[in-house]
Amino acid sequence: MIRQWPSPAKLNLFLYITDRREDGYHLLQTLFQFLDYGDTLTIDPRQDDRIHLLTPVDGVPDEQNLIVRAARLLQRYCDERGLQTAPRGADISIDKRLPMGGGLGGGSSNAATVLVALNELWRCGLGDDQLAALGLRLGADVPVFVRGHAAFAEGIGERLQPAEPQEKWYLVAHPGVGIPTPVIFGDPELKRNTPVRSLSELLQAPYANDCEPIARKRFREVEQLLSWLLEYAPSRLTGTGACVFAEFDTEIAARQVLNQAPEWLCGFVARGVNVSPLHRIRSGRFES
Repeated sequence: MIRQWPSPAKLNLFLYITDRREDGYHLLQTLFQFLDYGDTLTIDPRQDDRIHLLTPVDGVPDEQNLIVRAARLLQRYCDERGLQTAPRGADISIDKRLPMGGGLGGGSSNAATVLVALNELWRCGLGDDQLAALGLRLGADVPVFVRGHAAFAEGIGERLQPAEPQEKWYLVAHPGVGIPTPVIFGDPELKRNTPVRSLSELLQAPYANDCEPIARKRFREVEQLLSWLLEYAPSRLTGTGACVFAEFDTEIAARQVLNQAPEWLCGFVARGVNVSPLHRIRSGRFES
């Protein structure tokens, strides 16, 4: 039985905002790719129905923690449908490496890993379509982590099309500040009318992130970090920030830049992968 489950980071290789709905949600086009780097969840089934998070986050009550919420959501879903009569509890701990509020999808990835792992450990028998639908209740980015393949996303991020971007090496850096998503999406200067384009068109165009100008304007730390990285390689914001990434063709090139980074830069080197590390450890029918 698998006890330790990867919860990988993601990058938005590009992100364009094409419109805003009447309910305030923004419509976007973005390209997700995973990293071979992230958190690790240790999950042990219990002989009762209790969900116990052994590593709580200071200031985040269990009812708000996506790990606990995902486990309880799957519990209720299975109970309502009578999918299993055995106890469905779990002890869960996390080795947290991804910064909160960094734009790397850490919380969404954690939720997806819980759904995927407990579906197998509890033998619920749900397919990826069902798990992705559950994940969407927790956040727009959860489904892409559930499905486990690099994807082109549209709508509010829920419409996914598998994609095969180049698997490059990245230096990912955190500027030392958190950027609440509402700060970016609420800025009146945010570009919200980028033309809708096909995936083939977008793959041929230079990659960009419509949120980046706002992050650079509002957070001098992001501006400072990107200005430094751009001297060495193409670099962009991921998601709504705060993390930024520089792309390289080789691991050696990425590490050379990291090794000469100023002391204030906090970062790591990882490879972009189109199949999630989570899905690589699942049963044979999910491996590629």
